[in-house]
Amino acid sequence: MFIETFLKGAFIIDLEKREDDRGFFARAFCQREFAKHGLEVQVAQCNISFNERKGTLRGMHYQVSPFEEAKLVRCTMGSIYDAIIDLRRGSPTFGRSFSVELTARNRRMLYIPREFAHGFQTLEPDTEVFYQMSQCYSAEHSRGVRWNDPAFGIIWPPDERMINERDQKYSDFRA
Repeated sequence: MFIETFLKGAFIIDLEKREDDRGFFARAFCQREFAKHGLEVQVAQCNISFNERKGTLRGMHYQVSPFEEAKLVRCTMGSIYDAIIDLRRGSPTFGRSFSVELTARNRRMLYIPREFAHGFQTLEPDTEVFYQMSQCYSAEHSRGVRWNDPAFGIIWPPDERMINERDQKYSDFRA
């Protein structure tokens, strides 16, 4: 089930489970269904992020042209507070953020369009996140904005955080 957020083009995706006495079966990705909703269907790279500590914060990351990337994010173990920011100039929601809790139990996914910054904070130890990316990573096109820039209004969980030096040094956003 595709649930569009107030940020145009960003979707929460809930699995449509077919359950029986063995458990359930669900399709996590279908090119036809994604295309029907106007979403990217190309998968160029898949990534896994494993985080040992609760409170690990990664973000807010994005890539610039010609390597902008759409992402499909799912938490496969543990739980995360996932946040995105619309950085599309000319978008009616430019500079606005959206957050959702993704857990291994709720099996929700978040579809993130191109030109959005993305980050998350782990809500428990030993959390793993799986990404499907429409574009390959390019270090030279990689960018970020500060995770706690007041311009975006993201209210992060109050846990003690662990943030790497690169993510701490991103500057405030300038429109």
